[in-house]
Amino acid sequence: MALISFTDKGLYCEKADVYIDPWKPVDKALITHAHADHSRWGMGTYAAHKHSLPVMRWRLGDIEAIGVEYGEQLRVNGVDISFHPAGHIPGSAQIRLAHKGEVWVVSGDYKAGADGLSTPFEPVKCTHFITESTFGLPAFRWQPQEAVMSEINAWWAENRKNGQCSLLLCYALGKAQRILNNLDPTIGEIFLHGAIVNTNTALESVGYEFTDATYLSAEIDKARLKGAMVLAPPSALGSSWTKKLKPFKTATASGWMSLRGARRRRHTDRGFIFSDHVDWDELNAAVDATRAQNIFVTHGYSDVYSKWLRSKGLNAVPVKTEYEGELSDIGESRSEEKESE
Repeated sequence: MALISFTDKGLYCEKADVYIDPWKPVDKALITHAHADHSRWGMGTYAAHKHSLPVMRWRLGDIEAIGVEYGEQLRVNGVDISFHPAGHIPGSAQIRLAHKGEVWVVSGDYKAGADGLSTPFEPVKCTHFITESTFGLPAFRWQPQEAVMSEINAWWAENRKNGQCSLLLCYALGKAQRILNNLDPTIGEIFLHGAIVNTNTALESVGYEFTDATYLSAEIDKARLKGAMVLAPPSALGSSWTKKLKPFKTATASGWMSLRGARRRRHTDRGFIFSDHVDWDELNAAVDATRAQNIFVTHGYSDVYSKWLRSKGLNAVPVKTEYEGELSDIGESRSEEKESE
């Protein structure tokens, strides 16, 4: 029997009796990161990187959880378990399980490029690799973060010159913090939606620091918003919350902005190609670096990417899971819909 099996509750290691990122309630869960499709309510106990815990506790409530360091090794019934940097968001981890020469790595979601915030991705050699494929097509290739942020700051400056507020839609956990720390505060004031403020507060409790910004409460004078930058989750668009921002320009920060028509479908004025996931080249480099011969491909273009890997001589198969990656339709996870209410 393989060390990890694919069940209706999630990825399961019977030898250690633990699940990795389960989507149904189980007794013991190992969590790769704090996004809601990987970290769900209802588990008996949780183990995650220590930087994931504040956000998990804010979202999930009073949970029984332990935080671990990168590289720290746990042994459960002879199975060696360790967490390794995934580079996706703060606290994100790949989870390695090893027993009698069989080594599995569950990537969760991951990003290869350093972002100045998350601990950079480190490939982990293994015999079996479970990888996402959110952007597993050659069409997806990212520009350096510095180049994209230069475009965002230029867009903001132009809007300010025209007396307009800039509303930039981005995930409340991950993208928002990256963007915030790379905005040029000399352009104008920066305001944050409550979901982002709450996430920042959780991360600040474990030492993260962010560029100064103001919570966009109902008491904020509308005159201050003229020429300002506002960061908010995508569900804020079209809500009554945005009425105070008028006149404003809108933009979405997402890897899906590289697809023709994506900005139009999101009903925004501008799209910036900005993702917390590996692009095509990074995905292939990451798989190659593991030296794994057995590849299990989850959410995204799993069928197409598995076929590509098989053409390269690897034993690759698609696996159905309930992980969402970076959603192409609404651009946010279920948790961010909740946080935006």
